[in-house]
Amino acid sequence: MNEKVPAQSDNVVAGIDVGGTFTDLILIDGRDGGKVRIAKTPTTLDNQAFGVVSALGATGVSPADIDLIVHGTTTTTNAVLERRLARTGMITTAGFRDIIELGRRTRPQAYGMTGTFEPVIPRLLRLEIDERVEASGRVRVPLDEEGVRHAVRWLLAAGCESLVIHFLHSYANPLHERRAAEIAAELWPNGHITVGHTLLSEAREFERGVTASVNAAVQPILERYVARLRDELAGQGYKRDFLIMNGNGGMISARFVAHEAAKTVMSGPASGVIAAAYTGRRADHRNLVTYDMGGTSTDVALIRDAEPAVSNEIELEYAMPIHVPMVAVHTVGAGGGSIARVDAAGLIRVGPESAGASPGPICYGRGGKLPTITDANLVLGRLAPKKLLAVDNPVSVESVTRIFEDKIGLFTGLSGVEAAGAVLRLANIKMAGAIRMVSVGRGHDPRDFTLFAFGGAGPLHASALARELGLPRVLVPARPGITNALGCVVADMRHDFVNTLNQPVASIDEKRVEQILEAHRAEGESLIAKEAVKPQAVRVSHSADMQFVGQTHLINVPLPSARVDRATLQGLFEKAYFVRFKVELPEIRANLVNLNTSVTGVRPQIDLSTLIDPAGRASKLAEARAEVRLVWYDGVWRDTPVYAREKLPLEAEIEGPAIIEQMDATTVLEPGDRATSDADGNLIVEVGSR
Repeated sequence: MNEKVPAQSDNVVAGIDVGGTFTDLILIDGRDGGKVRIAKTPTTLDNQAFGVVSALGATGVSPADIDLIVHGTTTTTNAVLERRLARTGMITTAGFRDIIELGRRTRPQAYGMTGTFEPVIPRLLRLEIDERVEASGRVRVPLDEEGVRHAVRWLLAAGCESLVIHFLHSYANPLHERRAAEIAAELWPNGHITVGHTLLSEAREFERGVTASVNAAVQPILERYVARLRDELAGQGYKRDFLIMNGNGGMISARFVAHEAAKTVMSGPASGVIAAAYTGRRADHRNLVTYDMGGTSTDVALIRDAEPAVSNEIELEYAMPIHVPMVAVHTVGAGGGSIARVDAAGLIRVGPESAGASPGPICYGRGGKLPTITDANLVLGRLAPKKLLAVDNPVSVESVTRIFEDKIGLFTGLSGVEAAGAVLRLANIKMAGAIRMVSVGRGHDPRDFTLFAFGGAGPLHASALARELGLPRVLVPARPGITNALGCVVADMRHDFVNTLNQPVASIDEKRVEQILEAHRAEGESLIAKEAVKPQAVRVSHSADMQFVGQTHLINVPLPSARVDRATLQGLFEKAYFVRFKVELPEIRANLVNLNTSVTGVRPQIDLSTLIDPAGRASKLAEARAEVRLVWYDGVWRDTPVYAREKLPLEAEIEGPAIIEQMDATTVLEPGDRATSDADGNLIVEVGSR
């Protein structure tokens, strides 16, 4: 783990994102004037490393000639959601082993008296020992060291591969956790020991315990995947280190990533948001709602002033809080592969069940028999049958239309085409709800934002969604289908830290605050210095999680520096509270709960203007037109020109309706829309009225 790795250049960089359906790759060759190569290959679900190597092979560039590979992975996310976890044991404070199962005062279903919940670590494997630290940090009961040894031996005999050490109030005094970890390391046969306070040093034992449990349960899985990928890449001639995207939008060396494996949850969605912020900043669209529609789900997030919202209170599913900083992404089960059906009440439903990569939508010809959103777009003329990727056995549009009629129309009185139109409309309503959650639901006016549409299916629906929500424009990046992979290329290195104080601001020790924040900065800079890739600069930002005394919910307050006095803290909090709630409460005291620091290693800028080869652009719009075909809009078939995106002149203006096709995505301009291009080749769509 401590071997020296030579510093790498960024001459030839490959960004790779593994999705539920496709593995996307973008390679930028600095030796050849920044020439861009892209690839999109089916995800190999049994071993994602095979899909990564396949995508690299499709570029025609030897892995031995690549200077840096950055990888966004769904390995840990899928492991948690599908409960394919390593057998994990926990050692905790006597009387508190049920914390991660009791949780908070919530239920799996808001209505009804039934519901099931399975904790990450079963009760049998949660062992208690005598020790106790008070919230003040004072030791009340000394650590039973022999009890720790006995518990470790018992868990090993029970077949545990990973271990969690989680003691009460270790954020206030980690002495017992540290000593228990030393004892466990003498007996445990591998390095899969998660010590709660080192991953998350904040109050709230339930959240801290679950976060540590998730980390331990996915550690071996991520480590094995990274080892397999390293072996596969080495077999292709790539001998250097590679980086993994974390859920906070930063990167970390593959050599260190498994130590804090929980931080890679949401790695894939985070990379897309980072790419959106980067692209929007260059395009001077700094306030964005990101809309990433892939094969299995849709992810939406909010970007203000070119900075993605980051939260350390993400809950992956019921009773699964992972309290490490992550890009705040809201996910709904509506992707291109989402299955449409008629329920027992005769209503059409879309998702969350998905056809995934195998068998996939009907039109992929891999054995799928159930209608999906992708199939609906095909029936309605929005997708061209001959332009679909990874089709094994072509299926005619007529056949897909008949399936819509049989599976949906027969029960609703609709024709096959009308059924596909209804499925499309319902899918748009579902996705619009997710966008409302991150915009209107948080007090933001949609008219202040641009919808940033990406993912393989995002630009198909973006214009209709923007019209539904009142967003005035849509930004479709040059390569929407590989935006997540682009995020891997443009992302910086980042480390986040948090410590709990939980004290009223009026009695806070100002020197203690400065010491904590300076320690964060020093540790972050030390970690970045160990990376094989050297940043151009290091950026440090501090913040505090605060509340009024007596409140429960927190507000994150940016701090100007590590040195802040009590009056400044109170004033900053009151200002942030007013911005959020438009209420002034100067007579109530503020409480400082957590101190946070982000240390970012800034990487070189990437020129996005070559994502579409400038040499391939036509001189006139007419030369980019490929055909005219019938497309269904709100119940009416209309003749619609179809353009090749790679041939569009930069100065072109396109009036809707129109279809714009490229290798990685298809963009639909609804009637009344108007699209122009910017210097980077992004399409800026002014949304017309309904």
